Amino acid sequence: MKDFNKLSKRQRNILSYMQSYIDEHGYPPTIREIGLATDINSTSVVNYNLNKLVDAGYLERSDRVSRGMRLVAPIPGVKRSRSKVIQFADTMLEIPLRGEIVAGEPVPAYAESAEDVIEVTPAMLGKHDSKEVYALRVNGDSMIDAMIADGDIVLLRRQETANNGDMVAVWLDERGETTLKHFYNEGERVRLQPANPYLDAIYVDTDKCHVQGKVVSVLRQVR
Repeated sequence: MKDFNKLSKRQRNILSYMQSYIDEHGYPPTIREIGLATDINSTSVVNYNLNKLVDAGYLERSDRVSRGMRLVAPIPGVKRSRSKVIQFADTMLEIPLRGEIVAGEPVPAYAESAEDVIEVTPAMLGKHDSKEVYALRVNGDSMIDAMIADGDIVLLRRQETANNGDMVAVWLDERGETTLKHFYNEGERVRLQPANPYLDAIYVDTDKCHVQGKVVSVLRQVR
């Protein structure tokens, strides 16, 4: 094992942060969280230093799982908590965060981003395949009575059909916009109903309304 004092300052900071994070949460931080906490802007630089810590004997990594890191040696000057079971966070799943969706008046369709992901437990997806799920951040309060507020994140299963009452993201051809609402098929038209008594429903022709996904779970922001 490499002498702790011979590690770079950046590597020592990473180890100290990881230990404090694990003590608080019971599982390791992500590469992005490590970068933010240690003022490293590049995830590749974080990854490089983590591999150096593996070589030095302080860390184990697994490429098979999200947050697949484990401290395997004591860090001088940092007391390890005994109140947490520290292990690979092999139950966390990465879901792509595709941008924002307005829960109010429709807005242009969300933009896909390959860089942004969130981590969730399998329980949040139920029986749905994580490969068929994506996330959108909510902007607005039109679904407030459905317990979805501004800043929350909704997880949606990709699908093109919906039953009456389902909460869905829909694309509206005539407006060139996407919105989040309760779906009701009324024959020749679809009623998109907000969950807010102060807002009116949106009515569109059935052939001009396309379901993009059904909400399966909500990540609520602490307020």
